[in-house]
Amino acid sequence: MALADTDHMERSAPGLSEATAGDFVTLLKPRVMSLVVFTAFVGLISAPATPNPLIAVIAVLAIAVGAGASGALNMWYDADIDAVMGRTASRPVPAGRVAPGEALAFGLVLSAFAVVTLGLMANWLAAALLAFTIVFYAVVYTMWLKRSTEQNIVIGGAAGALPPVIGWAAATGTVSLDSLLMFLIIFLWTPPHFWALALFKAEEYGRAGVPMMPNVSGARATRRQIFVYTVLTAVSGLLPVATGLAGPAYGVVALLLGAGFVHRAWRVLAMADSDRAMKPAKALFAYSLLYLFALFAALMADAVAARLIPGPWV
Repeated sequence: MALADTDHMERSAPGLSEATAGDFVTLLKPRVMSLVVFTAFVGLISAPATPNPLIAVIAVLAIAVGAGASGALNMWYDADIDAVMGRTASRPVPAGRVAPGEALAFGLVLSAFAVVTLGLMANWLAAALLAFTIVFYAVVYTMWLKRSTEQNIVIGGAAGALPPVIGWAAATGTVSLDSLLMFLIIFLWTPPHFWALALFKAEEYGRAGVPMMPNVSGARATRRQIFVYTVLTAVSGLLPVATGLAGPAYGVVALLLGAGFVHRAWRVLAMADSDRAMKPAKALFAYSLLYLFALFAALMADAVAARLIPGPWV
């Protein structure tokens, strides 16, 4: 039964739980947060201006808290969906360990703290971008797109793609073509990453009433879209060399990583409709995480090397 019309006001009813500190850490979605923090740090370290180290650390921590706040707000609102999906049913809110009102208050307080801290310690452009990211993820994606369109993850992916732009803005007070290029890489990467997951979790998404692409347009159309977005991601991963953001060493890494990504996407495209094991989709999902982490690690290494050994890196 679809759950999109559930009355979410019930979730903010008063009442305290007996939650542990670990439950509140889980609300922050630490695995998602770690990738957000890493890409934000790469954006900051790749910027031409390097802020005071203490300010840089505080800025990254503020971005981390903002990302965690988004996760808490998402878990508050999505408790009905999480309750009927195997991979999320044990989350603190649907499992009853954290009261809905607690999760909502936790997310709102952390959001305000993160935005104000980033504004005071770095600059208000970075703070405004962080505030926009939180609102876009919690309201536009979670409350609207996720339950209304198969393009939810495409449009909603903008929230997850903004951290390197925020990191760049925290360092420079500006938004540049290079920071938007990092945004583009993550934005294009998001659909194949999540649609690979949706392929082997289609039954759960269907049971929860979430209109993911495999449930709306079918597995075959999803596999085609995955391949197209993967090729675009691999190409965008090479663009930092063209703009001068990174040098040839990064280009070699990006080329090899992109080739591996496209190869795995091709295997997904070639899957038989009768393939229930979904091994190619699972392999693509796992590789996509490695791809993004390794690509941004290469960007970071290139930026550090350019500062320490000027010349061939830039």
